[in-house]
Amino acid sequence: MDFLRKYWYDLAGILAVITFTGLFIFHNSLTNYQILMWLSLVTLFLHQLEEYRIVGTFPGMVNKAMYNSDAPDRYPLNTNTAFYVNVVIGWGFYLLAAILGEKAVWLGIATILVSLGNTVAHTTVFNIKGKTLYNAGLATCWSLFVPCIYFFITTIYKENLVSITDYLIGIPLGVVLNVVGILKLIDWLADKNTNYIFEQRNLLPKDRKK
Repeated sequence: MDFLRKYWYDLAGILAVITFTGLFIFHNSLTNYQILMWLSLVTLFLHQLEEYRIVGTFPGMVNKAMYNSDAPDRYPLNTNTAFYVNVVIGWGFYLLAAILGEKAVWLGIATILVSLGNTVAHTTVFNIKGKTLYNAGLATCWSLFVPCIYFFITTIYKENLVSITDYLIGIPLGVVLNVVGILKLIDWLADKNTNYIFEQRNLLPKDRKK
């Protein structure tokens, strides 16, 4: 478990390659919607890789810019919370949306709203709070999430896949995932005395110990 807490985002990068390769091989046997949902999972993997590994400073940015923490390496976001938010909730719901496909368009709506929520947060809230033009995760929001959101909307309408029930379930669930599955979970699992501490590379340069 400790290994996963430290390296789940590296696993995300590996899973992105495996999933994309599988899509390339089997795309002829999948519907447009199924392909889109599997690609949505890939975008999540790559977004997390940007946040926690490639740039890697997302944890420190959130703790410092959003919460003005005096312990940005562990409070309020820590490695344990990051694991539950990104792997248990993130991977879990995006994977289910891909597996179930057209049988649960409402689940697709919910996960797309999470992608949209991320895009809004990275583009406006994080940059305003942090007084920056870029933050870890912003690039994949616009290069991957936004196209996926656009094609999701056009696909469900062009192929007449969505129903009122899908909206009634999907939209509230999407809001719950954004608010409870991310924001509230950070609050609930916050602990200044936690042992689940981020590495120095996950902090903003100015907050790293010399």
